[in-house]
Amino acid sequence: MRRSALYLLGLAVTILVALGLVVLSSASEVRSIRICGKPWYFVTRQLLFIALGIFSAVGVALMDYHRWKDRRWMSIGLAALVFVALCAVFLFPAIKGSHRWIPLPGGISVQPSEVAKLATVVLVSVWLDRIGWKVELLLHGAVYPGLLIGFFALPVILEPDFGSFMVIGLVGLMLMFVAGTRILHLGPIALLAAGIGIWKIMHNANRMARLGPFIAAVASFLGLGGDMDAQMDDPAAYQANQSVIAIRRGGLLGVGIGRSMQKQNYLPEAWTDFIFAVGAEEMGLVFSATVIIVFCAFFGLCIYIARKAPDRFGRLLVIGMSAIVFFQAMFNIGVVCKALPTKGMALPFFSYGGTNMVTSFVAVGFIFSVGLRALKEKDTKRSLGRKAFAN
Repeated sequence: MRRSALYLLGLAVTILVALGLVVLSSASEVRSIRICGKPWYFVTRQLLFIALGIFSAVGVALMDYHRWKDRRWMSIGLAALVFVALCAVFLFPAIKGSHRWIPLPGGISVQPSEVAKLATVVLVSVWLDRIGWKVELLLHGAVYPGLLIGFFALPVILEPDFGSFMVIGLVGLMLMFVAGTRILHLGPIALLAAGIGIWKIMHNANRMARLGPFIAAVASFLGLGGDMDAQMDDPAAYQANQSVIAIRRGGLLGVGIGRSMQKQNYLPEAWTDFIFAVGAEEMGLVFSATVIIVFCAFFGLCIYIARKAPDRFGRLLVIGMSAIVFFQAMFNIGVVCKALPTKGMALPFFSYGGTNMVTSFVAVGFIFSVGLRALKEKDTKRSLGRKAFAN
């Protein structure tokens, strides 16, 4: 594997974090002034989250990822800790209709479902690597890893957190597919997960209200009926409509950094879930295309690192961790552009929030851990080859 792949991966993450800080400094200005009278409240806290994320990523990168496979107590401890945290959220009052956060001193809240995504990748990868050829068997290759995914996914859907449930399910199924689980075995598990998600959505009035305008808009676009103008007046589509207005105002080059109108209380959650819209308004299509290209480059570099991984466990870790970041990014951008139903999901390295920022960096740390071991193995083989040639 080439060292340049890791350098470029680090550069991609640096670009995303830098752009994220620039947009957040503008998108959060109005709310920051309202909270404490200063425009840099959210940016200052985000810098602390970034510092903690970098520290965590370096620690994970320097640790040999094989420890998660060789030391069973680490995997068991991680599973138990995350599951307890997922259950503990129900002990605290609901926020906006969901039990997702554990409040800590200092006004900081931890979102265990973000950590559950990482835990799913680690534990499913450990299992799939451990069983070897048995991945083709129904029990070992489908039922057991499916139960492991459900171990984290079910508490998450009960919160309810549909976005994290979707990420956990899709990434888990992707790992099973890459490891060699048969499609015939994988299909029923995917249908079951989709059925649970659909059932929960149908019994959630808020989610159904958001899904209705999207379906009507798609039907109108395809010429199957529906009034597009009526969707613009639907309160459930307010967030998506304001987001599209911001993107249209941005045009090619944007209205200028700090000059967004939509952040003036028109666009809800402008500093978190819809921060991409503010960036598109202020820096235009140039910003939007750059962010998408860099995220795609990030994922492409991760696939390259996965191909060069020393073993299957490392390959699964890289694919799973990169998929978490990339899928969330593409889904968030899809929602902001009104190409997907409105669903709150953070944009990695951009949206304000400590748990998502730190877990995104930890995911990158796992990828670097595999990449560094691949380089070390390559250097060892090269050294042995030179000694053999000298002798």
